[in-house]
Amino acid sequence: MGQTYSQTRRPDPRIRDAIWAALGDAKSVVNVGAGTGSYEPPQTLLAVEPSVVMIAQRPPELAPAAVSTAERIPLPDKSVDAALAALTIHHWANLDASLAEIRRVARRLVIFTWDIDVSRTFWLIDYIPAILELDERIAVPIDRLAELLRTSDIRTVPVPHDCTDGFMGAFWRRPESYLDPSVRAGISTFPRLDQSVVRAGLEMLLQELQSGRWAERNRNLLDLEELDLGYRLVVAELD
Repeated sequence: MGQTYSQTRRPDPRIRDAIWAALGDAKSVVNVGAGTGSYEPPQTLLAVEPSVVMIAQRPPELAPAAVSTAERIPLPDKSVDAALAALTIHHWANLDASLAEIRRVARRLVIFTWDIDVSRTFWLIDYIPAILELDERIAVPIDRLAELLRTSDIRTVPVPHDCTDGFMGAFWRRPESYLDPSVRAGISTFPRLDQSVVRAGLEMLLQELQSGRWAERNRNLLDLEELDLGYRLVVAELD
């Protein structure tokens, strides 16, 4: 998983601007669950990432990376102004322990994640319902995050129709992209599903693209420049 991540998951500048704005005036940042470094601001002191496959794809000009997890951040107490966690919390083994560790080292936390109550309406789930079944197991509800972090600062991040970051919802107006194995390889959900189920759903999608049925069913999307698919920024000031 993640072998082609740096090719298909290039940071989108509009999403980057929203994330960096949420970091405010932070002069030092730790990027937790950093992956290949998408959305990592220039003031990052350290990236924390457990996958050496991801770390190997990080551009050399980015911050040094520690092979570690959110539960074990190799920094002193309150040593950074902010922590960033972009599309990563659904991979964490222990959310409570991870947030406690981030609270130890940082004064602010910016989480880029998604609201499953919104994303469950995404049209791709009609073809592959197993996506929603997996999401319901791994997604962290926005209201739970807000309660844990004692924050009401929840910001909508609409997905541009030409989004350059190939996460799950990025291709909402480019459905043929989901037929590309390299695109799916950059979306962590797909390798975790029964591949026979994925193939059957994609075959149905292909047939409906060829027949024009997909365009007819989703004609309300075709002229939209951006769409709210549930992606959110959760911003919290930490004790």
